[in-house]
Amino acid sequence: MASIHLKNIVKRFGAFVGVEHMSLDIEDEEFLVLLGPSGCGKTTTMRMIAGLEEPSEGEIVIGGEVVNGVDARDRDVAMVFQGYALYPNMTIYENIRFPLRMRRIPAEEHDRRIRQAADMVELGAFLDRKPGALSGGQRQRAALARAVVRQPQVFLMDEPLSNLDAKLRASMRVQIKHMQRHLKVTTVYVTHDQIEAMTLADRIVIMNRGAIQQVGTPDEIYSDPENTFVAGFIGSPPMNLIEGRAEKGRFTAQGIAAPCPAGLSGAVTLGVRPEDCHVGGDHVQGQVYGVEPTGDVTYLTVAAGGRHIEVKAARGFRSGIDLPIGIGFDTGRLYYFGEDGRRIHDPV
Repeated sequence: MASIHLKNIVKRFGAFVGVEHMSLDIEDEEFLVLLGPSGCGKTTTMRMIAGLEEPSEGEIVIGGEVVNGVDARDRDVAMVFQGYALYPNMTIYENIRFPLRMRRIPAEEHDRRIRQAADMVELGAFLDRKPGALSGGQRQRAALARAVVRQPQVFLMDEPLSNLDAKLRASMRVQIKHMQRHLKVTTVYVTHDQIEAMTLADRIVIMNRGAIQQVGTPDEIYSDPENTFVAGFIGSPPMNLIEGRAEKGRFTAQGIAAPCPAGLSGAVTLGVRPEDCHVGGDHVQGQVYGVEPTGDVTYLTVAAGGRHIEVKAARGFRSGIDLPIGIGFDTGRLYYFGEDGRRIHDPV
C-alpha cells in the first residue's frame, strides 16, 4: 500500500486561497479524516491527492513518488463520492466490473474479484439487479465495492454517507471501518460530520479557512483542543465557550463564576463540556431555557447572562421553562483560551 505526504501545499483559485501552506503526513494503512465546515478546503485537498486538481505550490508524494502532474487515472487511487455515480443501465455486477475493464485487468480474474468485493459489502445476492432496484444504502455499498475491486493503494472518500438517513449512516460507518481494517488500505475520508470523524478515524485533521487547526486522534482532539474553533466544533452538543475575565484565581462573567489558575488575568474564554456540567451548583445562576429528553440523557439549556449553557443532565431530569436553576462545573475539567482563541496550557 502507500503513505501520503503533502509538502507545503497551496491551492489558489484566482485571488482566493482554498488551501494555505498545508503539510501533512498520512501513514501507510492509516484511516485519516479531514473534518471541517463547508468551504474549509477539505474536499479541495482530497481532489489534489486524487489528481483532479493540481496544487498551485508544493508537492504531493504517494508511495514515495512525487505525483504532481501525474493524471488521476495513473495515481492508483480509488474514489467514492457523495453521489453513487453508478451507471443506471448496467447491473451491479457490471458496475463493479467497470474499473477492471478500464484498467485492462485479465478477464479471467474479473468474476472472482467482483464477487469478493460484493461479498465484502454484503451485496452478493444483488449483482444481477440495476441500481434503480436498490435502496440508497445498497447503492452506496455498490459504489464501495466498485472502489474495492480495483485493489488500489489509496482510498479517497468524499462525504459518501451524507445522502443516507441516520440509521443507514450508522450501519455504513461500521461497514466502512471493518472493510478498511480488512483491506489495510490507506484511506482519506472527507466529512463535515463530527460523529463520522470520531467513530471512523485513526487521526482527525480539523480544517478551517483552508488551514489545519489541529491534527490528532479522536481522543486527543476531544480532550485536548488547541483553540476555540476546535473546542466548539467537536462534541454534541459542543463545548460551552464563555467569554469573561480572570483575576486572582477567579473567572467571572455575567451570571457565571468559577475558579481558574492563579496565573490567569485579563480577558479569557472559559470552556466546559456539557457532560462536565451538573444540575445543582453555584457556578452558573440562570433560568431553564429548554429541556430535551432523549431516553438515555436529558439535554438542558440554561439561559445565563445573555448566553446559553448546554448541560447533559440525568435521563430522568425534568423542569418547567423559565424556572431558576443553578449549574455546577467539574472544576478539574475546565479549559481556558486567550483572546487570540488559542488554548492556555500552562498559565503562570
